[in-house]
Amino acid sequence: MSEDKEQSDSCCADQSCSSTSEKPKELKFKKSLNLVNVAPSAPPTDTCCTSEDRHSDNSETIPDDAVGHKTEFIVFGMDCSACTNTIEKAVRQTEGISQVQVNYSTGKMKVVALEEAVFEKLPATVERLGYTLEKVQQKGNVRTYSIEGMDCSSCALTIENHLKSQSAVKHVSVNFSSGKMTIEHDNTVEDIIKEVSKAGYKASLVSRNRSGEVKKGKSGINRVVLSGVLLLIGFIGSYTGVSEFLVNVIYAAAIVLGGYKPAKSAFYAVKSRSLDMNVLMTAAVLGAAAIGEWFEGATVVWLFALGNILQEMSIEKTRNSIRSLIDLAPPEAFVKSGQQLIRKPVEEISVGEVIVVKPGDKIPLDGEVISGESSVNQAPITGESIPVDKHLGDSVYAGTINEHGSLDIRVTKLVEDTTISKIIHLVEEAQEQKAPTEAFVDKFARVYTPIVFILALSVMLFPPLFIPGTWGDWFYKGLELLVVACPCALVISTPVAIVSAIGNAAKNGVLIKGGAFLEIAGRITAIAFDKTGTLTEGKPSVSQVIATGTTEGELLSIAHTLEEYSTHPIAKAVVGYAKAKDFNALQGEKFRNIVGKGVGAVIGGQEYFAGNLKLFQALNYPVRELESQIDHLQQEGHTIVIVGTQDKILGVIAVADSVRETSVKAVRDLHRVGISQVVMLTGDNEGTAKKVAAQTGVNRYFAELLPENKVNSIKQLQDEGYLVAMVGDGINDAPALATANLGVAMGGAGTDTAMETADIVLMADNLEKLPHTIKLSRAAIRVIKQNIWFSLIIKATALILIFPELLTLWIAVISDTGAALIVILNSMRLLRIKN
Repeated sequence: MSEDKEQSDSCCADQSCSSTSEKPKELKFKKSLNLVNVAPSAPPTDTCCTSEDRHSDNSETIPDDAVGHKTEFIVFGMDCSACTNTIEKAVRQTEGISQVQVNYSTGKMKVVALEEAVFEKLPATVERLGYTLEKVQQKGNVRTYSIEGMDCSSCALTIENHLKSQSAVKHVSVNFSSGKMTIEHDNTVEDIIKEVSKAGYKASLVSRNRSGEVKKGKSGINRVVLSGVLLLIGFIGSYTGVSEFLVNVIYAAAIVLGGYKPAKSAFYAVKSRSLDMNVLMTAAVLGAAAIGEWFEGATVVWLFALGNILQEMSIEKTRNSIRSLIDLAPPEAFVKSGQQLIRKPVEEISVGEVIVVKPGDKIPLDGEVISGESSVNQAPITGESIPVDKHLGDSVYAGTINEHGSLDIRVTKLVEDTTISKIIHLVEEAQEQKAPTEAFVDKFARVYTPIVFILALSVMLFPPLFIPGTWGDWFYKGLELLVVACPCALVISTPVAIVSAIGNAAKNGVLIKGGAFLEIAGRITAIAFDKTGTLTEGKPSVSQVIATGTTEGELLSIAHTLEEYSTHPIAKAVVGYAKAKDFNALQGEKFRNIVGKGVGAVIGGQEYFAGNLKLFQALNYPVRELESQIDHLQQEGHTIVIVGTQDKILGVIAVADSVRETSVKAVRDLHRVGISQVVMLTGDNEGTAKKVAAQTGVNRYFAELLPENKVNSIKQLQDEGYLVAMVGDGINDAPALATANLGVAMGGAGTDTAMETADIVLMADNLEKLPHTIKLSRAAIRVIKQNIWFSLIIKATALILIFPELLTLWIAVISDTGAALIVILNSMRLLRIKN
């Protein structure tokens, strides 16, 4: 037994689990490589703890809204979960510590203290137990809040400006589209919620365990209803002999009830130097009351408040299209512990634990099947309509549905790292990125609103001095201009459409990483596809072996040796075939990769090569005697691997790849939605490229391309005037994806790289969702244009009707709130576009 093993066995006797092994140094080395999760990828092979102990953390999770100063440490030297108990007990006994949580799986400790100075004592405390602490550098308390009551981006600006004036707030960003606020602050959660409420809005903390959906309160609706009732009573009273004074009092009560929230928001908007619609409406209502137009003022308030509520309800539907993704994965799972099943929250489950998913249940965490067979409905993640069969070793994803058999699954990702969590994070980020059209409209509104506001003040003050008419008449016209100055419908025209389209795409297994990429996708005129693994299955197989200078066995053994370390699909096919025929690899050395041509290695003192025709032509080997045979195979769509030395060809291995059925349908549908150029890029020979092009229906192809040539092909298409999207796997095609106007990666559910590198990610490993994405993007552009033109026409019409005295104050309000509501409803049509 090794020294480390002996110490590990003895450590649990006193529950200290301290070790003199080299793990602290190893963990420090990992951290120097910027690996945040410093826990070992597999449990330590000690025997001092049971498997259940090894994967469980007995401490309670520290809530996001815990009161006090919070910090996080990396703990070096923990060999089993019993160590967490030892450290927690010691730290908890330190004076000034209110909460502590040590997580063995992540190798981290979270601490809450009454004073920050207490944290300085902890390294010494923990070192006495045989462990080492390293403080995680934090930028402050960055939290996300859900905001209720925002009608357009000017509301978000009001909240931002108000919070920026608070000394405890270091940074704040409010996004109207997602209804979220990200803020870095030193004061408490309650303080932030209180400050947001002062500005007339409601905030609630979004934690990792809940969607952050705000429960709508009834107080606002009740105020609008009461305001409407009083307005009706006052209107009836004015025609039934009730005194004018009493009628005006009733109207004033209606104004107070309906206008309380807008007035409150207007106060903080002015205080934070924002000119939003609440300021304009409040000024218009106060002005109407000042000139004795109580009925007009009460009507304006009621219509404005009613419009706001309807807008909020409509916008929340678009926001909930994303929030519903969070509820896909169940909050608990059955964890296998010996012969027992223990129900645990997913937040407490560690990597390596085994969970059991019964037929009909949702899979709670990403993992790998270790026992059982079933079919799994992956539609919530990939958008695939047909369930996928799962066997031993297959990957499964949180939020998908186990349809038939029971599955034992080894957890491979923590709850915050699952594919569905990454989807939600990427979609929320996408909502916060403004499209070019949205940014332009926002700039336009910021100029338009103050200009019309100044114009309204000018109409109130100057015309009575020079033009016939009473001061009251011109003041009323100025009030109408104030209402018309509200750019709500215009500002809301783009973001709601973008959020609706991104929400629709996410539910169909497509991640669009922002409004800018949505707009580009809608204008794409050419799409270039990588062949292998995109248009084809990417799993080629050996179809023919032709040995010319040796036996078939020796040819396959040498090919096995040369291709064994390559990750290329063709190399894998050759190795797999050789293994199946029981031809083992030989002893090789000095392996080298010859980019775009093949591989080489020294075997038995002789250098051998395996690659395409270009490789042997570069070696100046005469291949004329094989050219006719090679040409024939290539014309049939085979990819050729020639094996030999610089002086002799040993043989040829023919490899073929089959075209995906979904690719044929996808290319056909792309033509139908109006993509004029569908192009295939491949490193394969002309014959193979021609055959695959004919099978898939692409317009044109570029064959025999080196990696850098794919970039040149994209540039050639762009020079021809096309707006180009490149579709690949997100790894090997990274240069071409970056060069194209739009990068599209497929198979995002299986690779983190694909989700990170591309602008649009198809979660399924096929192209069937690509035509839907193009169709959806084009529909979104149409809706955005419709919204913008409609908003501008309504505003222009209202402005024109002011001076002929055809516009009243309450009609001006209807034109504004009504236009905003129509714009929202028009945008929501994007949620219903089907594949």
